[in-house]
Amino acid sequence: MHGWGCRDNYNPARRVSPAMSASRAGWRYGRLMGLAHALLDPETVTAIERAASEHLGRRWVSQGFTDLNDRASHPAGVLHGQPFSVFAKFSRASDARDQFAAELAGLQTLTWLAGIDTPVPVASGVVELTDGWLLLYEALPEVLPRDRGRREWRSIGQALAALHKITNPRFGLGDQRGFFGPLPQDNRPVPANRWADFYRERRITPLLRGAVDSGHLPPELAAGVDRIAARLTLVTGPDPQPTLLHGDAQQNNFVTTGATAVVIDAAPYFGHPEIDLALLDFFQPVPEDVLDAYRDIANVDPGFPSRRELWRLPSYLAIITVDGRGPEGRAAIDRLASAISAYG
Repeated sequence: MHGWGCRDNYNPARRVSPAMSASRAGWRYGRLMGLAHALLDPETVTAIERAASEHLGRRWVSQGFTDLNDRASHPAGVLHGQPFSVFAKFSRASDARDQFAAELAGLQTLTWLAGIDTPVPVASGVVELTDGWLLLYEALPEVLPRDRGRREWRSIGQALAALHKITNPRFGLGDQRGFFGPLPQDNRPVPANRWADFYRERRITPLLRGAVDSGHLPPELAAGVDRIAARLTLVTGPDPQPTLLHGDAQQNNFVTTGATAVVIDAAPYFGHPEIDLALLDFFQPVPEDVLDAYRDIANVDPGFPSRRELWRLPSYLAIITVDGRGPEGRAAIDRLASAISAYG
């Protein structure tokens, strides 16, 4: 998710700033926490304060901390301060800088192309430490998923539909690199420019290879995915117009603020809009308000429910690769087996 011509034309006015001070009761980001957290290392706090001071144009000091580890795949949290607080996540992965830079570039792409709300990076957004990298945004005044009402759920459908109104002649995203979670995502177009070919060559095949190489995917399921890949033209339905996607549109990758839904953790490219629709309720059900609001702006093909599990194959393979022996990985194996029985 690098570049794609967006940096010079990006309009920062569409990025979202927090609507309230982090010291007020409206900030509900998990539990306050002691000194064991990776983000509370003195070097790390100093680096965040330095970046926030550069961003603000005067000294910024952390006045408290809230742990978000239970809601993130990286060590994450909010350092509270005035006039804004800082959301931070940390990684020691060998490609952490590339992952964080791709996340920033992907969000900038979505804002530039579709005008949707995304978080404001603090300073450059990516900060190097002695033993890893930080990704920094201005924290948001979130309405937590458990507290969402009809307006918040509808705002997610509206944000997704706004993305899907943007189309392109080709599937993919040029040479803009991406990541799906911690796994590289190849966004290069394919010569035939057909959705079934792009989905096979850029999504299913690389993730199937990774799942097999991890040793977590049973051979009979690998063979089943291969069978589905070979007959995609028969099961993917009508070829869509290449549509701008969030790319990882499960419901927790939208921060609802009461005023809008802010997109986070995107893996964008131009693809089939049903990819995003299939991921909305991947982990938990969503109320019908989400799709009702979406349908007010964009169409949902009547055949989508029959293809929902087909579009979830890459997510199952990614989870199996990363956590194949854990509870989520075992659940993904079961769900993949069910999808293979339906399509393979």
